Amino acid sequence: MKTILIANPKGGSGKSTLSVNIAGFLARRGDRVAMLDLDKQQSSALWLSMRDPGLPRIEALADKKPDEGYDWLVIDSPAGLHGKNLAHALKLASKIIVPIAPSLFDLDASRAFLELLAQEKTVRKHHCHIGIIGMRMSPRTKAAQALEHFLATFDLPILAYLRETQVYVNAAFEGKSLFDLPPHLALRELEQWAFLQGWLDQD
Repeated sequence: MKTILIANPKGGSGKSTLSVNIAGFLARRGDRVAMLDLDKQQSSALWLSMRDPGLPRIEALADKKPDEGYDWLVIDSPAGLHGKNLAHALKLASKIIVPIAPSLFDLDASRAFLELLAQEKTVRKHHCHIGIIGMRMSPRTKAAQALEHFLATFDLPILAYLRETQVYVNAAFEGKSLFDLPPHLALRELEQWAFLQGWLDQD
């Protein structure tokens, strides 16, 4: 089983939106997917409770010891993840995705978090891989340029720029991911996911 940890210490960075859509993508292609929502707000758990049983199945986990019968575990982590909780999550993770929103405050909070990740043994020994998602921004904008400049010292890949759009919001109201929608309703958004999809399957 591969584990994807969605993490950023700052609230409002888009962790839950990213978590449910990654889970939705993996389930839609036929993988066995479980989700663990560690955030106090339980946004991902709420989304799962609204999901139609006829959609590709995503299992909600109630504890931190998942069954090995899954292909993927997606962890929606809380804001302020640090210390022993961070160390435990990193031991589980094979992939870490850090969503970063387009603001000075998000970049500043993310800097300390990425420096902290780089010090962790599992990351230093290349047991898990880190990727960045530019949330609510488009490429070739000032926000994207600021993110690329910010990441220059970290040598981390930008997996996608996901623009701000109501498509994600409207899908979430129905317990759906982007990948549960008719393709013509989310064509532009689906294109933005192409590189991220390939990165998830890299060892």
